[in-house]
Amino acid sequence: MADDKLQVLNALDVAKTQWYHFTAIIIAGMGFFTDAYDIFCISLVTKLLGRIYYHKEGAASPGALPPNVSAAVTGVAFCGTIAGQVFFGWLGDKMGRKRVYGMTLMLMVICSVASGLSLGHDPQAVMATLCFFRFWLGFGIGGDYPLSATIMSEYANKKTRGAFIAAVFAMQGFGILAGGMVAIIVSAAFKAKYPAPTYEMDANGSTVPEADYVWRIILMFGSIPALLTYYWRMKMPETARYTALVAKNAKQAAADMSKVLQVDLEAELEKLEPNKGSDFGLFTREFLIRHGLHLLGTTSTWFLLDVAFYSQNLFQKDIFSAIGWIPNAKTMNALEEVYKIARAQTLIALCSTVPGYWFTVALIDKMGRFKIQLMGFFFMTVFMFALAIPYHHWTLPDNRIGFVIMYSLTFFFANFGPNATTFVVPAEIFPARLRSTCHGISAASGKAGATVGAFGFLYVGVKKSLIILGFINLLGMLFTFLVPEAKGKSLEEISGEAEQENGTETQPGQQDSNGVKSVPV
Repeated sequence: MADDKLQVLNALDVAKTQWYHFTAIIIAGMGFFTDAYDIFCISLVTKLLGRIYYHKEGAASPGALPPNVSAAVTGVAFCGTIAGQVFFGWLGDKMGRKRVYGMTLMLMVICSVASGLSLGHDPQAVMATLCFFRFWLGFGIGGDYPLSATIMSEYANKKTRGAFIAAVFAMQGFGILAGGMVAIIVSAAFKAKYPAPTYEMDANGSTVPEADYVWRIILMFGSIPALLTYYWRMKMPETARYTALVAKNAKQAAADMSKVLQVDLEAELEKLEPNKGSDFGLFTREFLIRHGLHLLGTTSTWFLLDVAFYSQNLFQKDIFSAIGWIPNAKTMNALEEVYKIARAQTLIALCSTVPGYWFTVALIDKMGRFKIQLMGFFFMTVFMFALAIPYHHWTLPDNRIGFVIMYSLTFFFANFGPNATTFVVPAEIFPARLRSTCHGISAASGKAGATVGAFGFLYVGVKKSLIILGFINLLGMLFTFLVPEAKGKSLEEISGEAEQENGTETQPGQQDSNGVKSVPV
């Protein structure tokens, strides 16, 4: 089979880890750094927005965003992300990964800046403008998911491919961390002007004049890392798998990868003869038979994971307030509140979120995707129920540290688990001509889950939310069994393209050379 495979693809599969691998991780990863920063920084400033725009003069407590406005501001980016994932995923298979890559990044830069410049003659107009730009910011972020994953999977060798794709996604952890750190620095810089007594309530809802600058600076900062990587994204050559297998230009693929790998590669035009049955589309019976269960597995597990993961991230400020880890809003001015929320979220990110990602990077090609995903869902289920069932025990002052530790462990096992693997697997198991599209569909299913997490738990108490999330993680364990293991195999072996090229397609019900059975849906 190796003799019939394109030399350029075989060279990529067996290539030793080189500098271009790390370059690709950084270039693609900075997109995810920006994605995470832009998505999660909004949770740091929603309480501040309520104080600034919804405080009633003379009221005994600070202003707060109405529930419907809070849900819109928090969740509208997810709606844009869903649309962007499907659209740019499809476009990446039609136009090529590289051509679409620059579009998503510039959209993120422009809308990140515009979000911070949201203006209006009344609070409703400011929130409407913010939601408009957050939607299109999400649209650009959505495109980054399938393109970054696909590009990294098609550049990587088969031995360490999982670690490389997971490393791109792990940059999300640094983005969450950066969001908290920027909020801490900006709020600390402004609140340093005010002595401690102004932390108490006053006639203005304890909202100092500079508070309006704080949330705008925090939101606009997200444009900087995206802008810095734009040039390098445009210099990356198109992936050889797209150029050879989809665009059918073996000569260009060989030329591009000869420069990247610094070896001489032949074009091998004769190996690109079209094979009957190898060009099936997404909405065909052939795709349903070969990959229907796989797509169901990737979409369902990502959906269930994101319901839990994003609801935890977006509403952890409310959970911390509920257990008393963050003081009552009446005791702080607006900048102090932003500072303490950011400090709490940064501590969680530093101690559990970021390490969880890098545990996955280190072990995914040793343990395999399936074991890590199953393990992650299992421990998330255990810790959710451990928090929910004796919930009132955890709200006691002496037990708050224990609650935070247990809560942190759910983040650790989300990231050393399904939050990373649901991103990796869809970039490996589908054919090259449908890879970006299927990853986009899987990711969009995930963000649909994130939208449920953002809106669905708004009116549910903390205890009930934790119980529901425990059952959701249990379902995630069950659907994980639909996802195949991709460890140590080439992309063509996993997707079945290798058999198609050799005219030895695996029929439904038969086993291939790796012992994997094809089962009709």
